[in-house]
Amino acid sequence: MADIKNYTLNFGPQHPAAHGVLRLVLELDGEVIQRADPHIGLLHRATEKLAETKTYIQSLPYMDRLDYVSMMCNEHAYCLAIEKLLGIEVPVRAQYIRVMFAEITRLLNHLMWLGSHGNDCGSSTILIYTFREREDLFDMYEAASGARMHAAYFRPGGVYRDLPDTMPQYRASKVRNAKGVAQLNSNRSGSLLDFIDDFTQRFPACMAEYHTLLTENRIWKQRTVGIGVVTPERALNMGFTGPMLRGSGIEWDLRKKQPYDVYDRLEFDIPVGRTGDVYDRYLVRMEEMKQSNRIIQQCVQWLRANPGPVITDNHKIAPPSRESMKTNMEELIHHFKLFTEGFQVPEGEAYAAVEHPKGEFGIYIVSDGANKPYRLKIRPPGFAHLAGMDEMSRGHMIADAVAIIGTMDIVFGEIDR
Repeated sequence: MADIKNYTLNFGPQHPAAHGVLRLVLELDGEVIQRADPHIGLLHRATEKLAETKTYIQSLPYMDRLDYVSMMCNEHAYCLAIEKLLGIEVPVRAQYIRVMFAEITRLLNHLMWLGSHGNDCGSSTILIYTFREREDLFDMYEAASGARMHAAYFRPGGVYRDLPDTMPQYRASKVRNAKGVAQLNSNRSGSLLDFIDDFTQRFPACMAEYHTLLTENRIWKQRTVGIGVVTPERALNMGFTGPMLRGSGIEWDLRKKQPYDVYDRLEFDIPVGRTGDVYDRYLVRMEEMKQSNRIIQQCVQWLRANPGPVITDNHKIAPPSRESMKTNMEELIHHFKLFTEGFQVPEGEAYAAVEHPKGEFGIYIVSDGANKPYRLKIRPPGFAHLAGMDEMSRGHMIADAVAIIGTMDIVFGEIDR
């Protein structure tokens, strides 16, 4: 008889569950995975190298495009690293706005993850539910920055501008009569903060719907319980961070352990798992959304009561107001110099990390005193998680590989940067 040999299967990059351009070479014994070899390098955009040829401000929009589901969290780490090198103070109001939008971004990320992970495992309904809430969150992005995704809203020294007093309104059209439009505009009559506050009141009911759809669903549990188990020791050894680490039972969250901006003034809990499987990581992320909602509510209350500046008044770092730029020669020169040459950053090096929705996202900058970084390195959370793919999927079936890719919540913009 002929020997039965293992065969290899290309999973992706055209597979709908490959989440970007992941090419996974699976070595199979029947339908059981013996080895999983992730191939990256199908996207590479050289973000780190491009940043060395651009001024600090010009490189900021590249950050949005790394993990393009967690736009402002990437900007956050970049701005913190620059501020560490410059030694500048960020106004407290700007810090609260940053934290609020970082948590709005966490909701955006986790809703995208929940919808696509559920869809990959066979529930197309959950995807439609989560995208309903994402629309409102994108409206918040758009109201503050003018863009629905790639916001470039965080700036060294603060944020681009203060929160608007009005929300964009829907208008009557051929497909919507005045009554329908009035209903759509019911929570848009006030400021952006009113709209965000209204969302935080509605969101727990939405969370209850997600739990109803999935948490005790037997098909969901069959697809996730006991799959991709990672022990706490292995999670630490492989460099896991974020929900991948907390799902294994290790309580590590940079917002609590190494607080930045105003996280040390806010109340929230860190959810941890017990078994370190796909289901535990699902529950951890679900609880994180609840805690993010709590943080956003606290920020809204503080921002309503405390007006003030939202960016540093050092005009060598941040542009002057439009009005003063057009009436004051010195401010015009500041504006011109800032957007043509940028600003010089003192010699030195700095590393700043944030608790990104996927884990620890860090920016390491080496400055030689010029107006652009000498070196810029990015520490993406997904890279370490993808490295654990082989270990997590051995002995599981092909269908389980889909659930394991989903639980890692990978985005290739940050992995193959």
